[in-house]
Amino acid sequence: MKAKIILLLFFLFSASGFTQNLTVSGVVTSSEDNMPVPGVNVIVKGTIRGVSTDFDGTYLIQVKTGEILEFSSVGFKTVNITVDTQKTINISMNTDIESLEEVVLVGYGTQRKTDLTGSIVTIKSQDIEKTPSANVMQSLQGKVSGLQVISNGSPGDSPTVRLRGIGSYNNDNAKPLFVVDGMFYTNIDFLNSKDVESITVLKDASSSAIYGVRAANGVIIIKTKTGSLERKPQFEYDGYTGVQYAQNVLKLANAEQFSTMAYESGSQPDINFVLNAMQRYGRSKVNPNVPNVNTDWFKEILRPGIIQSHSIGATGGAENVSYSVGANYFSQEGILDMKNEYERFNIRSKIDVKLSDRFKIGINNVFSNATKYNAENGAWFQAYFAVPINPVFDDLNTEATPIRYSNAQLLGYRGTQNPFPTMDYNNNQLKIRKLLSSIFIEVDLIPEKLNFKSTYNHDFSALDERYVDLPYNLGNNVERISSITKTQNTYSNQIWDNVLTYNNTIEDHNLTLMAGTSYRDEASHTLSVRGDNIAGIDYDTSWYLNFAEESSIILADKDNNGGDRGGRKYGVSYFSRAAYNYKDKYLLYGTIRADGSSKFTKDPWGYFPSVGAGWVLSNEDFMKNNGFLDYLKLRASWGKLGNDNVAASSGSNTIDVISTDIGDVQTPGITSTSTFTDNTWEVIEEKNFGANLELVNRQLSIEADYYIRDTKNAIMPVFVPIINATIEKNSGEIRNQGLEVAINWNKRVSQNFSYSIGTNFTTLKNKTLSVTDPKGYIDAGSAEFRQRTIPGEPIKAFYGYQTTGVYQNAAQIAADPVAAKYNLANPTTPLIPGDLIYKDVNGDDVIDDADRAVIGSYLPKFMYGGNIGFIYKDFDFSLSFYGQAGNKILNRKRGEIIFTNDTNMDADLAINRWHGEGTSNSYPSSAGLRKGWNQKLSNFWIEDGDFFRIQNIQLGYTIKGEKLLGKNMPETRLTLTADRPFTFFNYNGFNPEVSDGIDRQTYPVPGVYTFGVNIKI
Repeated sequence: MKAKIILLLFFLFSASGFTQNLTVSGVVTSSEDNMPVPGVNVIVKGTIRGVSTDFDGTYLIQVKTGEILEFSSVGFKTVNITVDTQKTINISMNTDIESLEEVVLVGYGTQRKTDLTGSIVTIKSQDIEKTPSANVMQSLQGKVSGLQVISNGSPGDSPTVRLRGIGSYNNDNAKPLFVVDGMFYTNIDFLNSKDVESITVLKDASSSAIYGVRAANGVIIIKTKTGSLERKPQFEYDGYTGVQYAQNVLKLANAEQFSTMAYESGSQPDINFVLNAMQRYGRSKVNPNVPNVNTDWFKEILRPGIIQSHSIGATGGAENVSYSVGANYFSQEGILDMKNEYERFNIRSKIDVKLSDRFKIGINNVFSNATKYNAENGAWFQAYFAVPINPVFDDLNTEATPIRYSNAQLLGYRGTQNPFPTMDYNNNQLKIRKLLSSIFIEVDLIPEKLNFKSTYNHDFSALDERYVDLPYNLGNNVERISSITKTQNTYSNQIWDNVLTYNNTIEDHNLTLMAGTSYRDEASHTLSVRGDNIAGIDYDTSWYLNFAEESSIILADKDNNGGDRGGRKYGVSYFSRAAYNYKDKYLLYGTIRADGSSKFTKDPWGYFPSVGAGWVLSNEDFMKNNGFLDYLKLRASWGKLGNDNVAASSGSNTIDVISTDIGDVQTPGITSTSTFTDNTWEVIEEKNFGANLELVNRQLSIEADYYIRDTKNAIMPVFVPIINATIEKNSGEIRNQGLEVAINWNKRVSQNFSYSIGTNFTTLKNKTLSVTDPKGYIDAGSAEFRQRTIPGEPIKAFYGYQTTGVYQNAAQIAADPVAAKYNLANPTTPLIPGDLIYKDVNGDDVIDDADRAVIGSYLPKFMYGGNIGFIYKDFDFSLSFYGQAGNKILNRKRGEIIFTNDTNMDADLAINRWHGEGTSNSYPSSAGLRKGWNQKLSNFWIEDGDFFRIQNIQLGYTIKGEKLLGKNMPETRLTLTADRPFTFFNYNGFNPEVSDGIDRQTYPVPGVYTFGVNIKI
């Protein structure tokens, strides 16, 4: 018995020796160049225990003898090593050519990048996360050729996004489609940048056509982060905090410049206003001819704004479950000194479950709860015009309550000219709640060949708006009563997709077939109520309509639109795709989509096909081993898209009661006029020709595309003479065409140093091909600031006179037949030195409407961007830039001097005014600014919108393998970021990024400076 016990103990001891715990470390390198490979997953097979190699390719892991270590990484063949007693395991990994093929997202599926025949660009998370912004799209500015992202400085507001120009007359109809994990959106302000894994831009019609009527303006697919099977949980914190400052603050005329212009104007009222200010506030000790007030209104209304973001998340997975969960808090103060801020809290979860080898289900939820306080943008306009000889506060204005703000009317001016009542006595709150839920079931009917996926998505949004107008009195009978407007908006969008995909490879033939259906249900409802004279208005607990005067309560929003409105529309679609690849040389691609919509009653169905072809020349025998080109692909595509984001109908049927003589008898009767239009979708037809090249061992890549994009059946406002009004109908054709090029260089110089350089540029030519208006053109804008759409010219081009200089002396005026003829006809208001000279286009010695011409477009002709980056040991640095050229901006804030002459102006106008012979040949005199002759819309009011910007600078340092209080410190990355720190331009405004080219009260785009921390455990 004793011998048996000893034998048993011997076996137990021996077994424990075979399963002892070990700490194994090593270095993972590439077999091609013997360089370390960072980011390799080192997993104990069959468990969720694992680590990743660091930048130097090293790893450290706890294992037991007999367990298997699995080394895996994208682009390399997986290696399995059984642990014995060794404590150091170095691995050399071989390249896996097949897995190196990058897979990109396309509509309802994926494709190898080498198989693409269209123009598709993907931006990864590391480039997205560098930009501190509330909106993910801001991070794409300057990164994708053909994509124009126009910044918006107001907290929580989304940038304007355009892809390959504008193909719809109404800019609101020209937004791209955002597809977030399969769900359709036109606004993605609820997304946190840290949750995004990739953004894929489908630029050409062939790539986008699978989305049919929603894809007219391009498609941007966003994939959020997911977990991985059999992966140890990774917890991550990512956050930053910083400050925003207004950049390139426009200098306004100071008190001395303003007073000088008033004296020069020859306007006795303007001179008297200056004298009144001196009498009220005293004389300046520096210049006794100037009032003792010198207010810089932009300086007064601006402030620094705090911005911060904090995210926590966990990703991982077990044998049959993968997950990714997280939360984010984001807040941003506006740089306008009022209640102007944005705050958002997000929660997300994405869980995929593998029920069996063939069945998989998943659920994805994102909940966003945001509160935004909108700025009163009128304050920017008011500050520009506010005279500098008026202070912010005026103790002499005893009638002003509750704060003694100044009122320029007390000096004789027509307006109060003080933006602070606008800022302080308005509270504009928006509560925005959004819930995205999606669930899918996926079945492999034939493993690795035939797959079916059914997905249900539901986006529900609630927007509660509250606009509070607080009461105030500025004296001189300027008084406002209190009022509250409340608007409740609800939106529901449901989509159910069913997709069947077949993949098969037979020898050298690769074929993918896909067919699917999609059903959508969109509903919206808005209810607005307004009331006045709010009891207890000084307390926000009384900011409810039950405190309003009962007789004042009406159903209407703040703009007096109807108070109860809504709508619902349905759509059903059938679509299919075929992709064929022969020997990785010859590529064919085709899609067809049929869209049915309840919106269009005349023709509810639209059919949108596309085809594409590609030729990989580098795989041809005659191109192999050429010693120059590593990869060369030529491609071409054609496609049709639809746009249902347009009015389904316009006009009306009218009946008028009239009385007329019939046989000398007055006879009553009626006349009927019908201007009703039954519109159908706009149709976009596009041709795209492109090439992809890779050279110098694939370190240099070049991608180029040339496209011609025509919008047919464009809906435009057409003039109807019989009713002397316009109606919207399918009535024109618009073309956008251009060249897009992206060039990138990446090189790993040594184990410790690598760098990258990239650039891209885009040309754009926008042209109206035809309009079916009886006038031959379509007008936009106001009569004073005219825009016109003319065949052969850009859409909504600025239309006015061309200046050639400024009259310098009387002799020049006498020698000019135009001036002589004008002065003869207008002896009381003759042209004098300091007035503008206009080009007499038709040579009739008269400046009239016949001399007007196109003087610019707000669309840029050229856009460019680029980046430089390097990694040295644990340091990383990146710099990106962005710019555009060829666009024009209507400086309307300047131009509105035509409506009132007794206001301030910018310093550039004051300094460079004509004030004597030879002082200026481009700016009129102070007196000239007040004359109708000089106030015509001309290229004097139209300025260049060209700019160059340092878009983003980031310096990072990663801490790995360090000890803290005797414990291993988690991987930590510290960053310093400057976003939009420098912008160079000549335009007389805060910012040359103006979405519609008309700058009246544009919110400045601030520079953002942040410190960030990322911790992974």
